Amino acid sequence: MAVAAVLGLVSLAGDGQGAAPDELRSLLPPSLLALVAAAANIAVLVLAAVAAVERLIRRAGRDLVRGLAAAAFSYGATEAVNAAVLALSGPTGPPEALSAGAHTWLLGGPAHAYLAAAMAYTAAVGPVRLARVRGGLWAGIAATAAAVLLAGVATVPALALTALLGATGAALAGFAVGAARPESLTGPMVEELRRFGLEPLTLAPAGTDGEGNRRFTADTPSRRLDLVLMRADDTVQALKRLGGMVLLRGPVAPPVRLGLSRRLEHAAVMGWAARAAGACVPDVLGIGDVGAGSAVLIREYAPVRTLEEVREEELTDAALEGLWRELALLHRNRIAHGSIGGDTVGWRTGGRPAFTGLSGGSVAAAPLKASLDTAALLTAVALRTGAERSVRAAVAVLGLEAVAGALPLLQPAGMPLGLRRRLRGHPGVLGEVRARITGLAPEAPARPARLERMRPRTVVSAAVATVVALVLANQLAGVDLTTVAAADAGWAAAAFAAATACMVAAALALMGFVPIRLNLWTTVLVQYAGSFIRIAAPAGLGSLAINTRYVTCQGASAGLAISAVGLSQAVGLLTHVPLLLVSAYLTGTGTDRFTDFSPSPTLVAVVLVPAAGVAAVLLVPRLRGLVVERVRPYFQGVVPQLLDLLQRPRRLAMGVGGTLLLTAGFVGSLYFSVLAFGGQADLAAVAVVFLAGNALGSAAPTPGGLGAVEAALLTGLSTVAGLPVAVGLPAVLLFRVLTFWFPVLPGWGAFHLLQRWKAI
Repeated sequence: MAVAAVLGLVSLAGDGQGAAPDELRSLLPPSLLALVAAAANIAVLVLAAVAAVERLIRRAGRDLVRGLAAAAFSYGATEAVNAAVLALSGPTGPPEALSAGAHTWLLGGPAHAYLAAAMAYTAAVGPVRLARVRGGLWAGIAATAAAVLLAGVATVPALALTALLGATGAALAGFAVGAARPESLTGPMVEELRRFGLEPLTLAPAGTDGEGNRRFTADTPSRRLDLVLMRADDTVQALKRLGGMVLLRGPVAPPVRLGLSRRLEHAAVMGWAARAAGACVPDVLGIGDVGAGSAVLIREYAPVRTLEEVREEELTDAALEGLWRELALLHRNRIAHGSIGGDTVGWRTGGRPAFTGLSGGSVAAAPLKASLDTAALLTAVALRTGAERSVRAAVAVLGLEAVAGALPLLQPAGMPLGLRRRLRGHPGVLGEVRARITGLAPEAPARPARLERMRPRTVVSAAVATVVALVLANQLAGVDLTTVAAADAGWAAAAFAAATACMVAAALALMGFVPIRLNLWTTVLVQYAGSFIRIAAPAGLGSLAINTRYVTCQGASAGLAISAVGLSQAVGLLTHVPLLLVSAYLTGTGTDRFTDFSPSPTLVAVVLVPAAGVAAVLLVPRLRGLVVERVRPYFQGVVPQLLDLLQRPRRLAMGVGGTLLLTAGFVGSLYFSVLAFGGQADLAAVAVVFLAGNALGSAAPTPGGLGAVEAALLTGLSTVAGLPVAVGLPAVLLFRVLTFWFPVLPGWGAFHLLQRWKAI
């Protein structure tokens, strides 16, 4: 209604009521406004990525989805309104109060689609808990709005219309995605309890169970009840189970029960079966439908002090043997638990052992599932009492043969998810348990069973390789490879000169960051030797190793050499990121982009893709450990060297200048390679392609980023720079020959010469 009101007021006002007159446009020069808008746009995109990573770290994925949906809704609504205004305006164009020559990515029109999307995202993404990030987002949006207003790109009514469309997108996303917490179902749960003849006096939340379902406790005149609220939209647990089914073999994979009714029925059947077997589990009293795609499982309240909660002195041998007797009772009746861990094993108030979280188990279970339970309980008890006591209690109840049968299953893949997470902080526990069992039963099969269908790394590698192969096959179709020999000699020579200048630039950068005097030409030879080494080492590591060795042989201590070379890598990263952002902003910024002050799609991709990578690194512990292990050698001892360097401006200028010259040399070599085959591309676009491709090559585990760099450069030249594959392919091949393969031969000679000089 507000959007319609603004449009109606503008149409009634008629022409001659422009809100951005020439006097307003002449207040500040357009070049200054373009610079302000560029800085504000980059800041907004970076802070939006930071907010997204923060939401993922705090496991507020729904907030992030809501913010992204709001941005998409606002952008689409803005384009729709722009199209409607242009269609209804006729040949005379929209009213002057809305028309200021604004342009957007697609249709063009009075409302500013980028600003609307940014406003909607900021309003809908949720309460970011990082200081000043939300304020920075709004400040960047306000700066861009002021720039487009003062430059005459948008009028005041057009900006008001933009803000209303942003608010509309945020509201639509809130309706479509929902809030972070589901609506209260207290009333329906009370009604369901009354339907079963249970009059609740109180109803209070009691946290969540092992599967993420919300729990409540209800007091009635005669007893206390335990309520488990299950929802049909529990996609997180469903995705976890689907992932386990893909990665693990059938008997080990968790069961996938997608429907709410199936989950409820299975939980009830497991409770009744365990109760009938004589196990100490709470009695199931009923299943209630509370609407909104939710249902409640009503059980008697049976408090359990879990294995993780009891005190050390309470974990006597008798108490541990009681746990094993309770598990043997379940297994004797063909019932497998399936989710044993420190939080699902414990003791009731009277001291009897009890198991919780049986809803993930199975009836009529195969012997393998019983052995998996045995392996899980061995591990869970060992985490509290040690391997020796855990194995001793198990053997006392189950016998040595049954315990030895679980030996091949003592591996992380065979453990429930919760127990697997605890093992990450105690990596030696499984080995200790295995060693203890092997000592008691040397003849037992100690070789781990193959429980994994495939590892996550295998899935990712296969998916990436498939995508790269398909992209390259599609791009190479119809390309005449004989065009590689048709390079223009002049531009090819310029590309070779730029590639050679890279060696001198790398030497200057190293000389600037190392606090001892180095000979220029010897340092250049070291860079060529590094080119020879890197054909057999992952990208970056070969140069890092040989530079460190060279600086050490020149008289620096090992610690000083590592920190100095690490400082050069750190400064390279600090210059790499701003250059990538600026080049990405300039890419695609033609006349319309400068008058619109919107970031190009390239800049958005450059910001959002690394943000997704950072989020993945922060959220996956194993990936985080690999990255830390890979990055630590680059930045170890950097801070003291940086403080020393700041006090020496000449060295600082040489180091930073050499780093910038190195990047300029690589970009120039790629640009001249494109010109050598008759291609025409924007220099900023080529810079984005190289900087992004170089980052991918550094992350690739292949020597020199081989394969990953070529694919990234070819894809970038096609999509970002707009070059046909017939030009991009030979240009990439020429660039890689000049910068990767050609230096290998002189690098081989330089390597042996430096060894003879005892310089490395």
